[in-house]
Amino acid sequence: MKSISVSTIDLGIVCPMANEEFAAESFVREVLQQCTGFRSVRLFAVLDRVSRDNTLNILKDLALELPELQVIFAPENRCVVDAYVRGYKEALAAGCDWILEIDAGYSHQPSDIPQFFHIMSQGYDCVFGSRFCKGGRMTGGVKRYLVSYGGTALTNLLLGTKLKDMTSGFELFNCFTLNSILDRGIRSRGHFFQTEIKFYCRNFNLAEVPINYKVDGNSVNSTAIQDALKNLWRLFVLRIRGKA
Repeated sequence: MKSISVSTIDLGIVCPMANEEFAAESFVREVLQQCTGFRSVRLFAVLDRVSRDNTLNILKDLALELPELQVIFAPENRCVVDAYVRGYKEALAAGCDWILEIDAGYSHQPSDIPQFFHIMSQGYDCVFGSRFCKGGRMTGGVKRYLVSYGGTALTNLLLGTKLKDMTSGFELFNCFTLNSILDRGIRSRGHFFQTEIKFYCRNFNLAEVPINYKVDGNSVNSTAIQDALKNLWRLFVLRIRGKA
């Protein structure tokens, strides 16, 4: 694989946000501090009607100071997946070469970002954050740990994937890879979409890096589990039939 200098790369950062008024500004600043040396950097903060506090106004004010920050209000979003997809499409439309996805609220740590760039610059198509590989950690919720770890094991068994963490949402793509994912379409309407994306990426040059994930307090509800099982079975059937 051919190495790449980040000075030739336009970086897009996709970060859905909701009800983050006490941490939004510090989080944006810390993320941008970790994203240096690129030809250009843009952070796409995506908000919708789920956010009912003052986060939107705080970010709009911050954008007047930080030209890298672009605030997107998308009231038409119907689920969490819509927020991510809107961010992906904005980054691709802006001509970004690499697209980093990170969750707000410090469940993902900005200090983990540089290792994604280091690996990606070696010529990979996508780099996934892993809580379960050597050096990775997940703190703050035993139930969430069991769901994520068990979901990874079941997914690898049924779909033939080999990642150590199939449910993480901290990841970096090149534009070609992300375009190919969107072209296939993301069917899941819950957090399983992160697993669906990884399944679609299984034949690309990919790598994992350890991350420190802090459970944000939002439990995995029965609706999300039902969506995951339904879509896991759908992908399994597609794989068996040779159509995925």
